[in-house]
Amino acid sequence: MNTANTYQQRPEDGNARAETPLFFARRNEKTNNGAGQVTLREKPLLGHLMLRGDASHPAFADAIRQTLGVALPAPLSVVYQGETSLQWLAPDEWLLIVPSGEEFATEQRLRKAMPEGLHYSIVNVSGGQTLVELAGTKARQLLMKSTVYDVHPRNFPIGKAVGSTFAKSQLLIRRSGEDCWELVIRRSFADYFWAWLNDAGSEYGLQTA
Repeated sequence: MNTANTYQQRPEDGNARAETPLFFARRNEKTNNGAGQVTLREKPLLGHLMLRGDASHPAFADAIRQTLGVALPAPLSVVYQGETSLQWLAPDEWLLIVPSGEEFATEQRLRKAMPEGLHYSIVNVSGGQTLVELAGTKARQLLMKSTVYDVHPRNFPIGKAVGSTFAKSQLLIRRSGEDCWELVIRRSFADYFWAWLNDAGSEYGLQTA
């Protein structure tokens, strides 16, 4: 039997204040909404859940599909359902991102949907990472300066998602649209990546939003 204690990391008691991993990097930053060729924006305080289980087990796959409205994605891909996304990380591991404040309820629904005796794991890692979006006609060029992974459309179609070296660290790269990319970054490297992207994108008139 799979048992776990769950708790609400962001209780609505009026006293707790949630801070994005980029809080300090952006606190004195002025939003610039000009017409640059690349726009960089954070999607702050989303719910991030790490799921593990046997993808070949019908009960596990059915519980995911019934709860989230999406099937487990194929290797090296991400699927979207509204503001919810599910990304393949390994044969038995996925990253689930849900709208801000919904992570606790989503975890509870997933656990309730899992049959008794099924082995699985759900870990809330919302406080440990964040997601930033790169959009614009030069977004791919900025990525080409930053990662060794081939981001050409023939190798990186919409819906693909990979983990790769980026600058001098690592992150997850997802292509969500024709000229739109998402980067999932760890809290400890958030300031570094934000500074890197601002510097690397300056020649394209990078704008922050």
